[in-house]
Amino acid sequence: MFEDSLVESGGRLKTKSKYWAIGAFALNAGILITLILIPLLNPEALPKGAQSMLLVAPPPPPPPPPPPPPTPVHVVKIQSEMMNNQLTAPSKIPKQIKQITESAAPPPSAGGVAGMGGDPNGAAGGVMGGILGGIGTAAPVVKAAAPKRINVSGGVISGNILVKTTPQYPAIAKAARIQGTVVLQATISKAGTIEGLTVLSGPPMLQQAALDAVRSWRYKPYLLNGEPVEVGTTINVVFSLGG
Repeated sequence: MFEDSLVESGGRLKTKSKYWAIGAFALNAGILITLILIPLLNPEALPKGAQSMLLVAPPPPPPPPPPPPPTPVHVVKIQSEMMNNQLTAPSKIPKQIKQITESAAPPPSAGGVAGMGGDPNGAAGGVMGGILGGIGTAAPVVKAAAPKRINVSGGVISGNILVKTTPQYPAIAKAARIQGTVVLQATISKAGTIEGLTVLSGPPMLQQAALDAVRSWRYKPYLLNGEPVEVGTTINVVFSLGG
């Protein structure tokens, strides 16, 4: 009997401890949830200090320092000692007077200014009188040297022909009815003779006859600045069978 009472009492104690733990857990959970929901549902209940800390924005950064003031510029007014193109007396005596030292003048040359002879005392041709005395003196004439060779067109040089030999028409070219113009490059010497002669263009059957005829041509010397010069020109030799 004693054992049964102990067993029954032990079973009742276990049953009560199980439900008690569940109830205590539910109670604690309800209290914790209530404490969390109350501030969210009723924000006016929070302390005003905490709300101000959460809602107030941080203060703006301080403004930059102002720029430094500009350095004053002192304008020094220089008063000229000239008035109406006349030198006036200074208004005050300067503390220091600067002395200007001039170097010694070079010794006078015996011939005056370079390139102008004469005596420096004023004679014509000297430093003083040379300028006035040389006004009436004619300047030396510089004569340019004539070039050795110039080029002249065939139309211009044809007016200087003295002897013009007529070319002989080749028989073979005449039989073949070949005609045309042979263009020659010639060099006329200072004496007017033909020195260099080459063919530039023309029918081949007529070229030799043109060379033989032009070699005997003579020209009046071509003058440039009064001096005869060699002339390079072109000569056209026309071969025509007529009607």
